[in-house]
Amino acid sequence: MSKRKQTAKTKAWIVSVDMGYGHQRAAFPLKHLAYKNEIITVNNYSGIPSKDRKIWRESRKFYESISRFKKVPVIGKPVWDFYDKLQEIPKFYPKRDLSKRSLQTTQIYRLIEKGDWGKHLISQLSKKPIPLVTTFFIPAFMAEVFNYPGEIYCLTTDADINRAWAPKNPASSRIKYFAPNIRVVERLKRYGVSADRIFLTGFPLPQELTGDNKLNTLKKDLAYRLVNLDPKHNFHNRYHELVEKYLDIKRLPKKSNHPLTLMFAVGGAGAQRDIGATILKSFKEEILNGKIRVVLVAGIHNEVSKFFRQAARSIGLNKKIGSGIKIIFSNNKDDYFKKFNVALKTTDILWTKPSELSFYSALGIPIVMAPPIGSQEKFNRRWLQVIGCAIDQDIPQHSREWLMDWVDSGWFAEAAIQGFVEAPKFGTYNIEKIIAHQFGKTKDPKMILQY
Repeated sequence: MSKRKQTAKTKAWIVSVDMGYGHQRAAFPLKHLAYKNEIITVNNYSGIPSKDRKIWRESRKFYESISRFKKVPVIGKPVWDFYDKLQEIPKFYPKRDLSKRSLQTTQIYRLIEKGDWGKHLISQLSKKPIPLVTTFFIPAFMAEVFNYPGEIYCLTTDADINRAWAPKNPASSRIKYFAPNIRVVERLKRYGVSADRIFLTGFPLPQELTGDNKLNTLKKDLAYRLVNLDPKHNFHNRYHELVEKYLDIKRLPKKSNHPLTLMFAVGGAGAQRDIGATILKSFKEEILNGKIRVVLVAGIHNEVSKFFRQAARSIGLNKKIGSGIKIIFSNNKDDYFKKFNVALKTTDILWTKPSELSFYSALGIPIVMAPPIGSQEKFNRRWLQVIGCAIDQDIPQHSREWLMDWVDSGWFAEAAIQGFVEAPKFGTYNIEKIIAHQFGKTKDPKMILQY
């Protein structure tokens, strides 16, 4: 269903949380489904009670500070390891019942049930009981506890998840889940969620990057990307027939519509900004002679944007800011996501930690992985490696050498196709179908979903 054909029946409450980028990035492609085109941010919505705001604020401050605290000498790593252990994802094998609630789940429900955390929000949303789609588990728990009268959907945002995503009584819960991949489907079952309440949708991707459900925009952008990623035709000479079949084209363009472009994206807390400065230094000559363009993503952190600008000036690349070097920064996340998506159309390689951006490999963008932060990112890293579309970063100081070797060999082109073929691409459309037709009430809604 396109935006032009959208009717009132497709409207839903789209609910997210301002905590890093992941949950809001997942919600942003669903904005056209949102009632009044407004995504509700649970920790910062209009009219939020002060007691609720305080709980959310303290949670966010802790999340961002602990990400930075890891780098503190001596005590940083032990403290981080303890925190990470609390939210650790258990090993998948051996297959076993993992439905026993965690300490984290117990604490969350205590705040909701004893402290009425979120009651005001749910009472407001209940006045219009349309489907509620949240990209964070806590609002889903709140909706169920406070008897939200409409359907409740929770979209998971990593390639594997911990027990905290499932409600305290998963077998009897009415929360339904949108899973980004098969592993999350199986994980939710292990946590006790009934299979008929799990939809394998894929992660929602921006429609401006995919095009319609035939992926016309994505295929066009990927064709130009492959030209840059395989300059010596090592991949093309072996697999051009397969590529042309997947992209529905007779042949690749002779020339790309953009220079070879490397994007480096820091996480929500900006903890890995130093890597971006190192990349600039390593690729200085290539940036000066126009052989490569580097996009540095500062997100909504002005201090990170200033850091990148100072790094460029310190190595003599000040005049290349805006051309050979592009810095993406905005004061708000909506504008940042828009700028990021525009830049991603002509990005050939994405260098980032394995966050929710792991699912953007479906756009045919190979990923260089910065060190993971947290248990879920380690599982995202593993998933990317399994489908063959990402590699761990080598020594950043020598990135010009090893990264260009991967380009010349054609491996990045192969990784781009692997991501396009293996990663789920239709998350936005599948979620739209479910919301529009309330497939949760039919006998077998999953049969019509694309992966």
